[in-house]
Formats: sequence, C-alpha cells, structure tokens
Amino acid sequence: MIDVIVIGAGITGTAIARELSKYQIDVMVVEKSYDIANGATKANSGIVHAGYDAKEGTLKAKLNVMGNEMYEDLCKELDVDFIRNGSLVIAFSDEEMKHVEKLYERGIRNGVKELEIIDGEQLRKIEPNISENAVGALHAKTGGIVSPYELAIALAEIAFQNGVKFQFQTEVRNIKRREDYFIVETSRGNIEAKYVVNAAGLFADEINRMLGGKEFRIIPRKGEYCLLDKTQGKHVKNTIFQVPTSKGKGILVSPTVHGNLLLGPNAVEIYEKDDTSTTFEGLDEVIKGAQRSVRNINLRDVITSFTGVRATPDTGDFIINSPSKGAVNAAGIESPGLTSAPAVALMVLDLLREQGLILNKKENFNPKRVKPRRFIDMNQEEKEQALKENKLYGRVICRCEHITEGDIINAIYRPLGARTVDGVKKRLRAGMGRCQGGFCMPRVVEILARELKVEPEEILKAGEGSKILTGRTK
Repeated sequence: MIDVIVIGAGITGTAIARELSKYQIDVMVVEKSYDIANGATKANSGIVHAGYDAKEGTLKAKLNVMGNEMYEDLCKELDVDFIRNGSLVIAFSDEEMKHVEKLYERGIRNGVKELEIIDGEQLRKIEPNISENAVGALHAKTGGIVSPYELAIALAEIAFQNGVKFQFQTEVRNIKRREDYFIVETSRGNIEAKYVVNAAGLFADEINRMLGGKEFRIIPRKGEYCLLDKTQGKHVKNTIFQVPTSKGKGILVSPTVHGNLLLGPNAVEIYEKDDTSTTFEGLDEVIKGAQRSVRNINLRDVITSFTGVRATPDTGDFIINSPSKGAVNAAGIESPGLTSAPAVALMVLDLLREQGLILNKKENFNPKRVKPRRFIDMNQEEKEQALKENKLYGRVICRCEHITEGDIINAIYRPLGARTVDGVKKRLRAGMGRCQGGFCMPRVVEILARELKVEPEEILKAGEGSKILTGRTK
C-alpha cells in the first residue's frame, strides 16, 4: 500500500514528488510515457514569468509570483541553470501603451517587484535590435529563463534520491475508491494508495472523471516554435513579448539558458491531445510575429522547429482542489505553470494535509543535487583524470555539443537514467546542436542498445510508436 500516488511526471508532478520526498511517507510517481518531461514540459518556452499578466485574485497570479520568488534558491539546490534576464512587453501604439500601463498596475497589485514602464528610447538602449515601430514597453526585471525538462529531471532525481519510486510506461486506466484507499488500475497492474494526486497534464480531466470530481475540460492548444543556432543567442538579452491577446501571451523572442534563440509560440486549439505536428502556416505566423518585435533575425540560422501542446482548462484558472476524499487535482497548469510549479507543490501538500495525510519531516532529507559534469565542462586536470578512469571520454559522439561516449554512459546509469534517444538528448543535449542529431543519432542508438542489452531496433526516439530502426539492410 502506497501512501501517495502522483499521476504524471511533468514539471508539476515532479515538483510535487520532490516536496513529498521531504516527509516520512511512501510515494510513487506513475507516468504513461518512457521518461520524465515527455509531455507539455519538454516543449515549453522555458520562461519564468514575473507575474504581471495573470488577473489579480486568481491562483495563476498568486502562485506565479510565489513560484518566481522560489526559483533562485530552488535552482541552486538542484544545480540547474537559471538566468534572471528580465522581460519586456513591447507596445506599437499609444493604444497598446495603455494596455502596458494596465499590466503594470496589475503587476503591482499582484506583488511583482522591479517593474517599470519605459519609453522607446530607453527600450532601444536595453535592446538595440528591437523593432523601430515599438513606442515603449513594460520592463520586468524579475523575469527569467530555465530549461523546463532539465528542471523536471532534477526535481525527479532529488525525489528519487530521497525515496520516491518512479514507474514509467504505466498508463492509468481506472481508479476505484474503497472505504479508506484507492485502487489505481494501470497498464501494468493495480496499485493501492491512500491518496491520489492528479498531475496528468493534458489528460487531467480524464483522471478527474475517474476520481469523481466536478467536471472540467482540458482544451489542447498547440504552440509552434522555431529554434535558432547559438550564433543568434545574443540577438536579444531580455525575453521579448508583445501586448497579450485573449489567446495568451503571444509570440515571444527569447534567449535560452543554452545560448540559442527561441521564437514562438502561436496558439491553435486542436482536437487531438498528442498532435505535435508543425505546419507551414503556423511557422510562418511565428516568424512574422517574431519579426514584428525584433529586427535582423537571421532565419538561415533556424536549426529546428517543434510543437508543444498546452493543457488549457475551460475554467480560465489553475484547478487545484480536492475532487473527492483523499484526492487532489493539480490540473489545467498551463502558462505560467512552469513558474508556478514549486508553489503549486506547496498548495497540493496543504490540501493533502487537510485531507488527513500525516506529514512528519525526514531528518535525513538531502535537498542538494550535483549536476553530472560533461567532459566539455571539465577543466584540463579533471579531463585528464576522467580519461584515466574511463577512456570512453575520449570518443566524441555529438560534435555540435561536444558530448562524449563517457557522458552518454553516465546519463544512462544515473538515477532515472536515459532509456531513449530523447532521454539522452534531454540530459546532455546530444543531438540539440546545428545538425540536430544527423551525425550522432546512430551512435547514440548503438550505445543505448549495447548498455541496455537490447537490439538496436528496440531503441525508441521518445515513446510508443517512435522506433528509429526497423531492421538491418545487410
């Protein structure tokens, strides 16, 4: 019998798991995919929002500001890169400047610090490549950037290090309530748990239905992106937004923590929750939207395009409640969900406590994680020592990102290690450079197959249905 089962291993589920791992309880995270952060989290803008956008009085507003303030310490503990690069909401007319003023006033009411309204001249001093048509902006100095999938992996590793069990390829098919516990029926058998936390992202409405909660609907909203090479990474310093619309915060231009430049997303409501296709029309909209904000973007440096699907709730706000006795929803966690995740986790704990879960702190909880050092990041002395211990550090597999075979083997054997090509990519960035895996993917498949003791044909790119090889040609 598990004390708490958490359904979903995205940024919300892993943040909750880490928080629960501080206490003397048995916790299990179940995830239907093959890895952490395989859903909305992996195709996220990576923006840590300041908190001026959400309407005052909403959970989004409260948890955004609270989560933003937690990021500095959290990322230090987890050894995850986080940069407070600031954000700008730019206006192209006097009418849009009135909206900027409303955002400023809302931000002040929400408790956002270091907000200011600047004119066009100040704006161009901060960002020389900003559009000549921009007349002013809201400048939020507390805005930041992070790698969403790296953060989720770090949260999961800390939870695992402190006793949380993780079970992948485990799809929840039904949940039955008994007098004082749940039977969670999954694709890998039944799991008994006293408490259930629904952090199932795009599928949270279906889990809520199984728990007998008040109906809500998760509307899948597709957002397409273009990612540019590191040659364009310093084109802007801040995250550049336009005045938001009813569909969201609009198309942004932002540096990433890895030194790339990101354009997007658009917002298109779709029917299929797993539709991550890109379209000519969508990418054209992204490019034109980005060019409206920022001049001289070199589109020849676009190295990939991709799509994320956001879990938009029909309620207009995060859904964090108790659908039934012993259960908690953390649903509809769309933007600013990444920013809010550590604060959402605290709220979920409070609800579990109210439901009767006894939370006694562990004396031996270890909050610290040391990120594995890639060979390229070591100094000369460390490299020489690493090569003495393992000569495979001398074989470069990913030339774009300088990832070695020794690095990949470390990623496979780490706690909750990589089992797929994308699993290696998320942990090391192998395949994320200019050639997008054109050189290294066959070698990554070869290493995974050898270390996992399976045939190369069994290695997947990401999850079910993503086989790379079908058989030998010779």
